[in-house]
Amino acid sequence: MATAASFDQTSRTVCVMDASGRLGSSIVHRLLQRGYTVHAAVQNHAGKLSQSFEGLSCNNKKLKVFHSDPFDYHSILDALKGCCGLFYSFEPPSDQPTYDEFMADVEVRAAHNVLEACAQTNTIDKVVFTSSATTVIWSDGNSKAPDLDERNWSDLNFCRKFKLWQALSKTLAEKTAWALAMDRGVNMVTVNGGLLMSPDLTIANPYLKGAAEMYEDGVFVTVDLRFIVDAHIHVFEDIASYGRYLCFNHVINCNEDAVKLANKLLPPSQSSLPQSLGIHQQRISNKKLNKLMVAFDSKHRVD
Repeated sequence: MATAASFDQTSRTVCVMDASGRLGSSIVHRLLQRGYTVHAAVQNHAGKLSQSFEGLSCNNKKLKVFHSDPFDYHSILDALKGCCGLFYSFEPPSDQPTYDEFMADVEVRAAHNVLEACAQTNTIDKVVFTSSATTVIWSDGNSKAPDLDERNWSDLNFCRKFKLWQALSKTLAEKTAWALAMDRGVNMVTVNGGLLMSPDLTIANPYLKGAAEMYEDGVFVTVDLRFIVDAHIHVFEDIASYGRYLCFNHVINCNEDAVKLANKLLPPSQSSLPQSLGIHQQRISNKKLNKLMVAFDSKHRVD
């Protein structure tokens, strides 16, 4: 069986889109460390980050920066030209930075454009599509359901009813991407990440809508930046990877963890929680990803 070790990254060119976000930019740096040539596709509004990539590209012949808009089909094709793979994650446009009931249309359109462009680019071997654990966890009667994994999908009507706009957008976008990938014969895998624990995390993060319910249901999962970056690289390099991969390395299901997160997200005057929130049984599994990651060489980790 072929493994990540047999993948020759030194002769490979890949695209990262959108490379202006924290995850995208970290994937760019990790790929460069592993010897890839990288097309870093940044949205036109991402001035500061695109400038930093342009400065880096002057000193690194393996990095090329593209100003690419997921709503501009030709700019997507330009960024993908000559690439064997794409790492795609959606960053909300600067004029609509938060998730609302209309964001699903925006994210779905972006996913459609990108997958269609991949289908028209005959060099693309694999697409790694960044999705979210919120595409798995939301449905009626969760407390009575068995453990959740990649086979589960969030219920769209449930998301609309409770205004879980981020979950709705991510679920619709991922389903759109899968439908197009299967129809066009695009080899795609998804990484469905938990709440990304980054220094700029705030209570306004749309993933946190319904946090109390996630906690009580034992499905409130988080992921460190290094872990999710490694997961993206490995599912790309391992030719045996397929389908969806739930990606998290921590479950918030006890009082101590809830307090730590509250202290991180809120000022001291607002972060007090009840003395005991109880311990809730974990009801979500990432066994599929963990099994794949066992053989991963993680020696060049992202700082």
